[in-house]
Amino acid sequence: MDRNPEKPNKAELSNIQELLLHEMRYGAFSGVDRLPRESQLAVDLGISRTQLRDSLAELEREGFISRRQGVGTIINRHVLNVPVRMDLEIEFMDMVRRSGGEPSERLVKAGSVLSAHAAEKLGLERTGEMLFVSRVVLDGSKPVIYCEDFIPKRLIRRGDFTAAELEKPIFAFLADYCGKDAYLDVTEIRPYLAAGAVSRHLGVPDGTPLLFMDEVDYDFEGEPVMYSRQYYIDGVIAHKVVRRKI
Repeated sequence: MDRNPEKPNKAELSNIQELLLHEMRYGAFSGVDRLPRESQLAVDLGISRTQLRDSLAELEREGFISRRQGVGTIINRHVLNVPVRMDLEIEFMDMVRRSGGEPSERLVKAGSVLSAHAAEKLGLERTGEMLFVSRVVLDGSKPVIYCEDFIPKRLIRRGDFTAAELEKPIFAFLADYCGKDAYLDVTEIRPYLAAGAVSRHLGVPDGTPLLFMDEVDYDFEGEPVMYSRQYYIDGVIAHKVVRRKI
């Protein structure tokens, strides 16, 4: 059976860029190759031209559109139709959903640990106590991603969280209990042969090739706020990268 990625609810979109992407994929601009003139587009969206230009500039940086004086704003459908991009951060559940799957998550473990490796990755001078959270992301009943997250305990401002809070996306926990937003990450990507706990959680034999992402997330001011190890099963999520010539 052919499974299509879920179409988002327009009412749930949180900013101008998301609205424009929605309209280019599903709405008023889904059947055209260019956006209207900026003056008309600003009126249609009920926003200022300054707001519109900022949003268009961001969409251009991300490759969704191309703009040129005298030509206009071209919609890059070959980019727009890429379900999952490694150069844009999206939640695990959305990765599976956009790939046509039926996502769910299972919390594996949560607790306090001491990790010299995580401390080094986060630029800490000594091994500090970390909140450790591991989870499995599934497509239907099939495990497709195993992830381990480390957050310095010193960042946690509220201690009234429960296991249910840790079952939510980890970025929500960072925002709600640490007052931190992951503004960007630096990620090393390399192959990995499954072994031990990773094999067990993903339900694959030792030696199975996986995609491994070794990620450090930073807030807007450049402070490292989380270290993450992510392991992906092959053949479920097609990770692509959009690169512009500079």
